Amino acid sequence: MRLEGKTIIITGASSGIGAAAAELFAAEGANLVLGARRDTELALIAGKIGETGRKAKWLAGDISDGTYHKALVDLATAEFGGLDGAFNNAGTTGEMGPIPDMSPETWEMVIATNLTGGFHAARHQIPAMKQRGGSIVFTSSFVGHTIGLPGMGAYAASKAGLIGLVQVLAAEHGADGIRANALLPGGTRTAMAGDDPAFHDWVKGLHALKRMAEPEEIARAALFLVSDESSFVTGSALLADGGNSINKT
Repeated sequence: MRLEGKTIIITGASSGIGAAAAELFAAEGANLVLGARRDTELALIAGKIGETGRKAKWLAGDISDGTYHKALVDLATAEFGGLDGAFNNAGTTGEMGPIPDMSPETWEMVIATNLTGGFHAARHQIPAMKQRGGSIVFTSSFVGHTIGLPGMGAYAASKAGLIGLVQVLAAEHGADGIRANALLPGGTRTAMAGDDPAFHDWVKGLHALKRMAEPEEIARAALFLVSDESSFVTGSALLADGGNSINKT
């Protein structure tokens, strides 16, 4: 029970990596506050967790909105008496294409969701963690860190920005007992990856393991960063990418 008695916020919790993390963190003893846009899906996941005897509250909203992040923290405090960690996992790729062809609206939406959303999360989560310390984790990407994929300029910029944010948060709040890290998954079988077998085969080839990750595999890496098992890990960009970053064939 690596998260016994701890209260954790998970965003992007309605499907994919976030949903897998919710089930895993609950099984490890955490009290959860789940966030995403889709209320019905959040309610189903929270109900499934409740059937196991664990506690999960949820609140649907827009992660680019600072008031939503405040509401998630307020919910954690009201229901469970505080906040010990957060897995800020929600994000979007946006409409892909070369930068000269990309609309300013697409750029601004991706940055607002992935990077500005991370700023709002940290701005509200960190003060709530100062009383007893904690761990804050952001889902970044190998895209923009170890590789540049054509058509993903906005996504790469936003995810690379999260790594810079993590480094500063770690330096600013280490003395408060708060750790900040970025998690960089490889290609993962989620709704965002679609269901085109040809595309999946191409993605598999990017990885040394020649396969895509299952959401549960990335959730286990997030568990390590959120839990006390990573007690001396902060300011890091942890690759859980199946060898994507070192694969050139």
